[in-house]
Amino acid sequence: MKLSLLPWALVLLVTAPGPGPRPAAGAQGSCSHRCGVQDGPCSCHPTCFGLASCCSDIQDFCLEILPYSGSIMGGKDFVVQHLNWSNPTDSVICSFKESIQTRGFVDSSGRVHCVSPLLYETGRIPFTLSMDNGRSFPRSGTWLAVHPSKVSESEKSQLVNETHWQYYGTTSTQGNLTLTWNTLALPTNSITVELWGYEETGKPYSQEWMAAWSYLYSLATSITNSGSFTFTPKPAPQNYQRWKVGALRIVNSKHHAGEKDVHALWSNEHALAWHLGDDFRADPVAWARAQCLAWEELEDQLPNFLEEVPDCPCTLAQAQVDSGRFQADYGCDIEHGSVCTYHPGAVHCVRSVQASPLYGSGQQCCYTAAGTQLLTADSTSGSTPDRGHDWGAPPYRVPPRVPGLSHWIYDVISFYYCCLWAPECSRYMQRRPSSDCRSYQPPRLASAFGDPHFVTFDGTNFTFNGRGEYVLLEASGTDLRVHARAQTRMTPEGSQDRGTGLTAVAVREGNSDVVEVRLRDGAGALQVLLNQEVLSFKEQSWMDLKGMFLSVAAGDRVSVMLSSGTSLEVSVQGPFLSVAVLLPDKFLTHTRGLLGTLNDNPSDDFTLRSGQVLPPSSSSRELFQFGADWAVENASSLLTYDSKFLVENFLLRPKHDPNFLPLFPEETTSSPSQASEAAKLCGDNNFCNFDVAATGSLSVGNATRLAHRQHLLRVQSLQPVVSCGWLAPPSNGHKEGMRYLVGSTIHFHCDSGYSLGGAEASTCQADGTWSRPTPTCQPGRSYAVLLGVIFGGLAVVALVALVYVLLHRRKSNRAVWGSQP
Repeated sequence: MKLSLLPWALVLLVTAPGPGPRPAAGAQGSCSHRCGVQDGPCSCHPTCFGLASCCSDIQDFCLEILPYSGSIMGGKDFVVQHLNWSNPTDSVICSFKESIQTRGFVDSSGRVHCVSPLLYETGRIPFTLSMDNGRSFPRSGTWLAVHPSKVSESEKSQLVNETHWQYYGTTSTQGNLTLTWNTLALPTNSITVELWGYEETGKPYSQEWMAAWSYLYSLATSITNSGSFTFTPKPAPQNYQRWKVGALRIVNSKHHAGEKDVHALWSNEHALAWHLGDDFRADPVAWARAQCLAWEELEDQLPNFLEEVPDCPCTLAQAQVDSGRFQADYGCDIEHGSVCTYHPGAVHCVRSVQASPLYGSGQQCCYTAAGTQLLTADSTSGSTPDRGHDWGAPPYRVPPRVPGLSHWIYDVISFYYCCLWAPECSRYMQRRPSSDCRSYQPPRLASAFGDPHFVTFDGTNFTFNGRGEYVLLEASGTDLRVHARAQTRMTPEGSQDRGTGLTAVAVREGNSDVVEVRLRDGAGALQVLLNQEVLSFKEQSWMDLKGMFLSVAAGDRVSVMLSSGTSLEVSVQGPFLSVAVLLPDKFLTHTRGLLGTLNDNPSDDFTLRSGQVLPPSSSSRELFQFGADWAVENASSLLTYDSKFLVENFLLRPKHDPNFLPLFPEETTSSPSQASEAAKLCGDNNFCNFDVAATGSLSVGNATRLAHRQHLLRVQSLQPVVSCGWLAPPSNGHKEGMRYLVGSTIHFHCDSGYSLGGAEASTCQADGTWSRPTPTCQPGRSYAVLLGVIFGGLAVVALVALVYVLLHRRKSNRAVWGSQP
């Protein structure tokens, strides 16, 4: 971060923001065309508010908007805050990414409005604002475009009984369809209901491959904005039937048909069964089978994307902890009731966070209540990888990287063809097979918490309670950096502890954005900064950023997922932050800093910048010097200094405070009563005991105990698990069991009329192999058949014997009768 080299008195000059005469473009005393610029007589940088150094017109030119987010489908009306225009005008133009312009307006109250455009990407979209019909764009802001599934239902129109819409025309699915919406979200008397179709055209994986939304036709025009529309679908004209995926749009009737980027309410994207032609309605199964076979033929011509998607975690516990590489699938989330429509045997599914590098594909992994992975080879409820990652993939905009929609084209509508509308699901599953976990390697975990205590990637425990800013982690290869600030705690009595704790953590990888998570002053809550600007999460808890994804849960836990598969998790534990870092195996031998050297060798975790290694038996004072050696250098600091306190205490002072003398573990003493209470609370947890002694607070000790326990639970969940891989059932038979991890046993059975040729069971062994191969089922040799032959033979013998006896008796009788008179 570069600060203007001004005397502190000048930095603190207060200039009250407010409207004034319109300055010349780029004037040094104005924020016109200068948003984000810090140099000059006044600042237009986000940090200026805390430093009281802003230009007076910053809020006129560096725009704050509400709402600040909406679907990539566009049509969201938002209002520019703090900018009042004296006269209503229609000369407002909003320019997004310097290439997409929408028409705005000034309302009767002088508020300036813009409308978000239809986009093919998620993330923070820069925009500029013109109030003179496009002659100049001196004002700028940022719009957050999100995946359609992350928009609240009140902002969309609703397909009543969505399943009915998407099965319309199939057996016993006829009648009327109804669309509803919130009339307050589109304030007008008269509306038009339109159908739009989505398609991706051109040769796949070429420069000609294009994504496009197209207006098709209107279902109703100039009808009353009543909040409900019911109609009986009619087959679409032939020239519209190539669109199989689409959405409905409701607009003010004053707009001409298909007018782009106007205030609108969109429905969910869905399968357009209801608009398909007479050939579909005449024989939907035959129609869908033909589409399935055509998809199958196309798939066989496309590159094999399965080779570059990651293997699934072996267990549900691993999948939930490996947050840098996998996140909950909103279509099957155990935290939201496990409503798993497409995976009815599962309770939780995860998706790979990052799309595959070459093809932009994604992985999906589903699990049963027992934590076992569900495979498509065993059940149609199994997880299926995706040619188009559901969340899209940078740089977005082109197939198969368009968020949500590419996934629909290549993975969802084909599922309707093959599995839902026709009985050809085996074809789909053959080309979307579940990945097992034989090559899955859990990430490595390191943590920092409490006063502060560290557990390195290789499992070394130590305490370093310096005051300053320190390098938690540096990793070559991806240029990953994690910096942290440690401060003393102010006691309820107003004094400072002799210990410290983490109060801010910042991360960057390569040329990604910089995200900082810090404790909000005196609030015990988290504050998140993006490139030194405070973020709001009132509308969205998930953000797609440059080189990372950001997720916030309940205001007390933040997860940062980086493109390398690294995860940084920050939460509030007592008065300080708790930090967990998860690294994939590719970082082996590439890390250094306070979190140690990841190489499965704990003896070199205390490596100084110079390369010198302190022995594991080093004293607390020696380890204090190790920590001080990893102080952040000013020129490379990722942390923010947006207040007088931070500037004076951290920016302008040494990064490690040489005058601060902490309490070392071997020097702690407690009163008998405190020691007794600590023993009850902490047991043998040394971290907890130390923090109680250092702070005199049982609550601080308890927070440390809980953070340490959370670390141990994560370590336990991430233990490697041996998988022997999927084991096939015998032909003309079946198997019992779908768990393929070490110690699991699979039992085999044959169909009636067949007998087992081989072992009845096979067990997964510690070396990753099965104890017995799949047996065969041989015809005509089952026990039932064998017993039938035996008893049948005995019956024949018995019958012959009976006949013989009867004939013999008859002959004897005749002889007797012949001797009588």
